[in-house]
Amino acid sequence: MQISADFDSGNINVLDSSNPQDVRLAIRPDSHSGHFQWFHFKVAGLKVGQQYGFSLTNAGQSSYPAGWQDYHAVASYDQQNWFRVPSQFNDGVLSFAIAPEHEQICFAYFEPYSRARHQNLIEDARTLAGAELFAVGKSIEGRDIELLRISRNAQAQRKIWITAQQHPGEHMAEWFMQGLLERLQLEGDDELHALLEQADFYLVPNMNPDGAFHGHLRTNMAGQDLNRAWQTASPERSPEVYFVQQQMRAVGVDLFLDIHGDEEIPHVFTAGCSGNPGFSPRLAKLESDFQRLLVDQGAEFQTLFGYTPNQFGEANTSLAANAVGLEFDCLALTIEMPFKDHDDRPNPKTGWSGARSKQLGQDVLSVLAVMVGQLRD
Repeated sequence: MQISADFDSGNINVLDSSNPQDVRLAIRPDSHSGHFQWFHFKVAGLKVGQQYGFSLTNAGQSSYPAGWQDYHAVASYDQQNWFRVPSQFNDGVLSFAIAPEHEQICFAYFEPYSRARHQNLIEDARTLAGAELFAVGKSIEGRDIELLRISRNAQAQRKIWITAQQHPGEHMAEWFMQGLLERLQLEGDDELHALLEQADFYLVPNMNPDGAFHGHLRTNMAGQDLNRAWQTASPERSPEVYFVQQQMRAVGVDLFLDIHGDEEIPHVFTAGCSGNPGFSPRLAKLESDFQRLLVDQGAEFQTLFGYTPNQFGEANTSLAANAVGLEFDCLALTIEMPFKDHDDRPNPKTGWSGARSKQLGQDVLSVLAVMVGQLRD
């Protein structure tokens, strides 16, 4: 049996593999940071039908230990089709076992979105959706941060911004972006045609390519949580945020969505800007309308569970949605998807998945089509 994680988004340390029924592992922390929770590793040389067991021994010391409760790891034989493996969290250890159907299997915290898939997404966006590579920033390690613009009408008045994967372990965010971009490729979609007559889209499919590649959970290669850097962004420590902010200030923002994943809450939900000092009845209505329309759309979304809203004036404006909403006086929301499942519509086989994330991205476009005319007075 060989265990490896020396590949795109890989993360695991092998402590003891002498007992195939109890392989002892540990998750590696983010570089220059104590955060950890994301794992992704490959096991080869297996005997088909034999039982193998794996234990993540430091799960209880991870960034969000409550996230392991009722969580089940994902696995794949081909890195394309992922399924949940029954898992248990006891005494700070996450354990799961399987009798494999093939000689090789991969395990991960969530269905990974690889750098190769990302490159294909950018190319498809340009060739199939007519996206323009509007600008390219650079991460600390020099990876591209692509800003795509989709503009179908030179007279469009509104600027809609969507960013994803500030937290690199939240791979569902780029699956969301793929779904959104795939719908933007379709011909004969009257709803989208009307939306694109009024708005240009500015899309950043992956804001933290270094962290994603190295198997980080929360931070870039400087140990910076990008979603806590929107008041202090710098070219040295957070060039990813600095790049996007400069582009926003040059273009303007009428609506901003920041796409994330939540470790603990088994539901899809939004977090708004009610704690911002500039939060107004107009913005409150826009937030409420967005949520209501997404529910009415039949999307996998709900409003009962989520974060406790901040009181007026108590927002943490270092977060992207709060910072952008405050600076541009616009509707700004964080969309959170689960690492577990959307318990309102549970799927024991896959839990929350890449495919469900993609569908949510497409459903959000329907909401934006209804709201685009209301974004400014």
